Amino acid sequence: MSNLTSTGVAGRIEELYGAPLADLEMQAHGRAAGMLSALLNTHGTLALAERSIDFHRSHLARFVHPERQLSGHEVSHLLDGARRLAEAVAVRDVQAKSLDAVLQSLARVPAPEPSPATPSPPVPASPLPCQSTTRSR
Repeated sequence: MSNLTSTGVAGRIEELYGAPLADLEMQAHGRAAGMLSALLNTHGTLALAERSIDFHRSHLARFVHPERQLSGHEVSHLLDGARRLAEAVAVRDVQAKSLDAVLQSLARVPAPEPSPATPSPPVPASPLPCQSTTRSR
């Protein structure tokens, strides 16, 4: 299982494209869908899943406090929170695994090296004077 987090993914995208994530998001906005847009969208889904995990984990922690008694009504909320937490973890794991596979398959293309100054083409040799094979009279 991948240990990628949205922060790690953001760093890898920035490294791949050579620009901060905010700049890349501005570049991708309004452009036709492409690899950058796909990576940014998947990164956003991963970040949302991580925030959802944090929220549901803290929500469940309030329910299972050792000194707290749960009523029948609260048990249904506890179960719903556990289900939502499990869904968020599943989404995070799938997105992280997919992003990891895609990012591993991509490599930053090095900037093209400036081509060496091309020498001007050689000046064609001047034509030889035409020599006639007929004798002059």
